[in-house]
Amino acid sequence: MNQNRWIVLGGCFLAYLFDAVEIVLLSLALPSIRSDLGLSATQGGLLVTATLIGIGVSSVTGGYVADNHGRKTALLTALITFGVFTAAIAIVPNFTCFLILRFLAGIGLGSVWSVVSAYIVETWSVQSRGRAAAFVISAFPAGGAVAALVSGHFLPDWRMMFLIAGAAVLLPVLTIAILFRESAKWTTQKAAHGAAPVVVRDVFEPSLRRTTILGTLMSAFALTGYWGAMAWLPTYLAVERNLPSTSVAYFVTILNAGMFIGYNGFGLLADRIGRHRTIVITLLGVAAIMPIYALTNDHQVLLWLGPLFGLFTAFFGLFGSYLAELFPTRVRSTGAGFCFNVGRGVSALAPFALAGISGAIGFSGGLIVCAGFFGLAALVALMLPRVGMHSAETATKTLSQPIGRLRGHSLK
Repeated sequence: MNQNRWIVLGGCFLAYLFDAVEIVLLSLALPSIRSDLGLSATQGGLLVTATLIGIGVSSVTGGYVADNHGRKTALLTALITFGVFTAAIAIVPNFTCFLILRFLAGIGLGSVWSVVSAYIVETWSVQSRGRAAAFVISAFPAGGAVAALVSGHFLPDWRMMFLIAGAAVLLPVLTIAILFRESAKWTTQKAAHGAAPVVVRDVFEPSLRRTTILGTLMSAFALTGYWGAMAWLPTYLAVERNLPSTSVAYFVTILNAGMFIGYNGFGLLADRIGRHRTIVITLLGVAAIMPIYALTNDHQVLLWLGPLFGLFTAFFGLFGSYLAELFPTRVRSTGAGFCFNVGRGVSALAPFALAGISGAIGFSGGLIVCAGFFGLAALVALMLPRVGMHSAETATKTLSQPIGRLRGHSLK
């Protein structure tokens, strides 16, 4: 068991790393894609939106496969899905086909998050799963750095870049297929419940409805602020703070370094003081830092505030263990995936909304609006239950209870 949890940790990190690479590569390749296919800025933005909408759809598909057919099967299916549709971009003939491929790839990309979150919660003990889940999700900024290296090598040949990136997904596929075992907790509950299928309406049963709604609202608010800010942050630095492109790249790089440190540092804190409390702290922290960052003109201050802003975006890494703990094993991947990926689907509108807002109040004003969404997410988070601190004590009592008798607490 001890060896297996480390295999799961490393394999899930690798899977989410490739997930992040595929998401970030598109934004890095957009200038070349627009030039080659003659796309407008709106059409380029729609490619990103199609990806995020696909991720939103995965809240249903990914959870369904994971809770009905197993975590390992779901993770392999997700990886193969986005790997194949990413590689297919190499022969895309027009914008419409590109849009469809990105939507289909998004379904696979979103499914990875919900499966790895469930895998970690069901493999690691309650005392250390916060840091374990945060470490896995910290693969996202690491994947962003890998994507930057890959794009620097291939661009402007974006077709070959996507072909290689899609084919490279074979590495995590083989790792998981060969080394992973199915989640023992999923296997146990599946045997207990027989062939009864898990569907999305199960997470809206009376005992879970409030948790599902609040979890989705928290994710939607937090991710709207996150994607709104991250999509236009480089433009804000270049246009309103007059940083040269080389400096913008450097500022964004160290911001991602702050994210990586924050994910893992706050993951450790979460295991000490609880996932719920730590998420509230990070959301309030980023809500406080964002306006200061948006109103600062001094380049040196911006340089140091960037990693601090990135540090507090650690809520992104904590949602994995926290949301998964809110739901019982039987519907864990469906519930956590629904909350997070519906939130990501809603956040698809954020880049467009912020672009419109910036026309009236500037990008700095738009970033302050994003801070408001972080604050709203913190308020919603306060209404959600605490999990992870005493769950080990209640696990034995609740393990045998049917889903209808649960009161919003998780099975560990």
